[in-house]
Amino acid sequence: MEEQSPSKPGISFVDNLISTGLGSGLSPIAPGTFGTLLGLIVYFIPGFDRLYVILPAIVVFFFWGSYSAGRAERVYGHDPSRVVIDEVVAMWISLLFLPKRLFVAAIAFLIFRLLDIFKPYPANYFDKNNGGLMIMLDDVVCAVYTNVILHIILRFA
Repeated sequence: MEEQSPSKPGISFVDNLISTGLGSGLSPIAPGTFGTLLGLIVYFIPGFDRLYVILPAIVVFFFWGSYSAGRAERVYGHDPSRVVIDEVVAMWISLLFLPKRLFVAAIAFLIFRLLDIFKPYPANYFDKNNGGLMIMLDDVVCAVYTNVILHIILRFA
């Protein structure tokens, strides 16, 4: 487990809870994958996919996540693996305007995880920079790519 440096300010319980995706980012193995799974679980709550629910959730957690991720980065270093709120929000963006089906969600999960690992431009640019906004933006880019790829697949399948 990562330790706090005594010379750095701490992170509040709420910021830690948000940045770690309700603790899913504390997994010792593949925390980003667990954060993405949390995003999927929340997405499958009945009614969450309705635009008047998911769009405000994306906006609120994008900005709150940016703030909390920035706080965590100041304590734990550049883009710490424990910060997974970016994966949670990205999973919601990946599934926007798509049919709510397990198959679609599974494909979205796989495509997003691959893109999040390889970080195509401009995700790689955001990933190299510091700050909570940059932590969020690299995954948002991968999520938009995922969403477009899925729309193309479903259009021509």
